[in-house]
Amino acid sequence: MKQKIAAATAATLSLIALNAAAATRFEYADVVAATPIYRVVQVSTPQEQCWQEEVAGDRYSRRNQSNTPVLVSTIIGGAIGNAVGHNKSNQRVGAVLGAMLGHSIGRDIVRNRNQPGYVEYETVQRCDTVYEQHEEERLVGYQVTYLFNGEEYSIRTDSDPGNQIRIRVSVQPVL
Repeated sequence: MKQKIAAATAATLSLIALNAAAATRFEYADVVAATPIYRVVQVSTPQEQCWQEEVAGDRYSRRNQSNTPVLVSTIIGGAIGNAVGHNKSNQRVGAVLGAMLGHSIGRDIVRNRNQPGYVEYETVQRCDTVYEQHEEERLVGYQVTYLFNGEEYSIRTDSDPGNQIRIRVSVQPVL
């Protein structure tokens, strides 16, 4: 019995749906006006900004310094001392004293570079992304007014329909 009632209900609902679908059709209506609708929105545009910045480099220390100034000044001091002497014995003494003096000067140069206050600066480029804010008008749709069977209707659409708009017409009985 329950199965017969369910089958009868399903058949009745199917007939109602078919009648409703048969009473629906599509037609075209004349467009009277299509007014664009704009909305003001905030837009954030990323931009890269760069600048030059002077930064402190590494401090010099004894383990990363070259001994070249000491060696060069020792050789130059020895050569000068050798050139000053008049005979062989004076040239040897002058070379030794000149080398010692040159070595001392070279060590002073290296030591002065290793002072805690000796810092080398370098210029580097830094960049950052900043966002510029501005307002913009954006088209969000159209308010369309159209005529159908002598009556005026209005609807909002995503695009401009042109001179005519397709509408769905459905007829249903009033019970």
